[in-house]
Amino acid sequence: MSETILVTGGAGFIGSNFVLDWLAGEHGPVVNLDKLTYAGNAANLAAAEGNPEYTFIHGDILDAALVARLLAEHRPSAVVHFAAESHVDRSIAGPEAFLRTNIDGTFVLLQAARQHFASLAGAEKDRFRFLHVSTDEVYGTLAPHDPAFHEDTPYAPNSPYAASKASSDHLVRAWHHTYGLPTLVTNCSNNYGPYQFPEKLIPLMINNALSGKPLPVYGDGLQVRDWLYVGDHCSAIRAVLQGGRLGQTYNVGGGNQRTNLEVVRTLCALLDELRPHSPHVPHIDLLTYVQDRPGHDRRYAIDAQKLESELHWQPAESFETGFRKTIEWYLANPAWVQNVTSGAYKSWMQQNYASRIPVAAVPSEGATR
Repeated sequence: MSETILVTGGAGFIGSNFVLDWLAGEHGPVVNLDKLTYAGNAANLAAAEGNPEYTFIHGDILDAALVARLLAEHRPSAVVHFAAESHVDRSIAGPEAFLRTNIDGTFVLLQAARQHFASLAGAEKDRFRFLHVSTDEVYGTLAPHDPAFHEDTPYAPNSPYAASKASSDHLVRAWHHTYGLPTLVTNCSNNYGPYQFPEKLIPLMINNALSGKPLPVYGDGLQVRDWLYVGDHCSAIRAVLQGGRLGQTYNVGGGNQRTNLEVVRTLCALLDELRPHSPHVPHIDLLTYVQDRPGHDRRYAIDAQKLESELHWQPAESFETGFRKTIEWYLANPAWVQNVTSGAYKSWMQQNYASRIPVAAVPSEGATR
């Protein structure tokens, strides 16, 4: 595929990795529409500066006129929609922004894409795709021995963030069935890797550990997530974009279920190895249990068999290899971390964690709730 694609939210964590990966593979030109909110960082795409195949547009997906103009001018073969508010804690503190961006923004894009699609003809129309990138959190939570989420798992979102993404998924499905828009949806598990804003678990723990700050673990730390290296997620999106059946959903998982506590302990052990002369060794001594957040889902797990069998996709990274690459990247890029951890970031950390009550007793690995 060598035609132009329009990416929304391409300066965010997953979006920027996807843009860089797409350009490195010489798949064709990319137009990146990003509002550059706190989690959107133009520095993520420094490697693309000067590349004639890359165009950055500073704008909002809620700007219907701008979206329509970009579609008309660049005539992309696909819209790859990453733009979203994505942090559960922030959605609890301020859900309005999540509804505006994730629901209203997706609606604006779908309407613009629908009108653009109606103007196309022939091979150009046959090639057009609208790929919506979503999350496994729309499915709710799993008990310890429940089977993993599959594409037919009923939606049961438990946070404002998850509810807003579930709503956007339903809009995409409706625009396919009602208007014939050629849509695709991917629901991914927890991503990790370079350029992830340090409000999420792994970069937060890396940043705090290097600074000798507490490593705040919610509740007993036994919440389970399926971890997916961001590079593997990018390859999955490319596979779905190229060969996915229209109107279908594809779950993307790394096959790496770990408790949050396991993740933090593994991270601390790697930091001890890679930074043996740090004054904070052993870093696990910084572990601090704090009051759990409301409605915290207990377990996520993804069944990616549909993607694997239909499109022959497999993750290239194990948790061990991907995790080491991630920590090494953050250690090698302290200026990036310093740049994004601004005053606004510090204010958010104070707001979200300072009021949480520390848990005095450290629960055992086998603790249950």
